[in-house]
Amino acid sequence: MIKRTFLLLPGIGQVKERRLWRSGVLSWEEFEMRDGLDGISSVKKSAMDRELEMAIDCWDQGRTEYFCRLLPSGHHWRMYDRLKESTAYLDIETDGLGPGTVITMISVHRGGCTTTLTRGIDLEAEKLHQVLKGTKLMVTFNGSSFDLPMIEKEFPFTLPKVPHYDLRHACPKVGLRGGLKQVEVLLGYRRPQEVEYVTGEEAVYLWHLWERKGSENALNLLRRYNQEDTKNLEPLAEVVYKRLAEQIDRECWE
Repeated sequence: MIKRTFLLLPGIGQVKERRLWRSGVLSWEEFEMRDGLDGISSVKKSAMDRELEMAIDCWDQGRTEYFCRLLPSGHHWRMYDRLKESTAYLDIETDGLGPGTVITMISVHRGGCTTTLTRGIDLEAEKLHQVLKGTKLMVTFNGSSFDLPMIEKEFPFTLPKVPHYDLRHACPKVGLRGGLKQVEVLLGYRRPQEVEYVTGEEAVYLWHLWERKGSENALNLLRRYNQEDTKNLEPLAEVVYKRLAEQIDRECWE
């Protein structure tokens, strides 16, 4: 999907991108091969060709941070299919909301394994940096507004500067509305019984139960809840990506 994307070129928006698709220009290579394109002067075409050469070079080198600057954030999902092997799925828990809120737990799921870091035990900037090392794309649910700003505030410079596929904003585009658990229900996902009905408010309570009374059971349940939030992002990202890509496929031929 990413090599069918022309939004990274100056002056190309979604309307012009669709026109390119409908004219048969379905890849960066096809764009470069064309001697001329309707609505694009030869001078602009040459400049765009140079931009695409740079994009192809960066993509081949795995420099996905290059695309953060050029591609609108709402379209970072287009890189998902090519970057699944180096994607990190991330979710955090906090001790509440409002001023003074701190992160209590961060889970990162990648390569089939989930790592959970806990405040007061092993939640440190260096460890988080190591867990995310090598990440080329990040997937969250509402991370743009919550998870990532919280991490940047508490652990500056630990997040990799890579594209971000935020499912909170992508899901409504394919008819999946609501929070993460509501979307899971719409897709027929079932969580393990012990965390199936745990809510965000109860997660805060579990943390305070651990912090004030040292309840290992509360901490373990909170950890399991956080891990489920994180692991479930992977199948959800796959479903949403496929539906978004199918929408674009239809647009190419309308």
